Amino acid sequence: MEVIRLLGIRDSALSVDEVYSAVGDHAAGGTTIFIGTVRDQDHGKPVTRLSYSAHPSAESELRRVAEKVAADFPVTALAAVHRVGDLELGDIAVIVAVACPHRAEAFAASRRLIDDLKSEVPIWKNQLFVDGSAEWVGACE
Repeated sequence: MEVIRLLGIRDSALSVDEVYSAVGDHAAGGTTIFIGTVRDQDHGKPVTRLSYSAHPSAESELRRVAEKVAADFPVTALAAVHRVGDLELGDIAVIVAVACPHRAEAFAASRRLIDDLKSEVPIWKNQLFVDGSAEWVGACE
């Protein structure tokens, strides 16, 4: 069975249940799920909502990142989905999940997956603030 079970850049709501189901694996003793949500402030400045945009290459870059994590860790299953479009406070922006034989490996692989996704996959967010101002933030940090 394929280790990379679910990848996507989506303009609709993300499902924790879908991601968790995708990484279910009897060989895994540890499964981690990271859920990134829209928060109400950034650097002390109140945020009202945000909007994500992705470059056309984002899905292929996400696959490249996932393949590297799967090659560097004993991953039995992996999933990553990121939202694009307009999101409100509390909405889920990103979910990554990793299953490995042991918990330490699952935590390490999951951390690498979200960190590399944020630094290497061309997705940008436009934060809208309470005062009416906006700021573009590159997810490729």
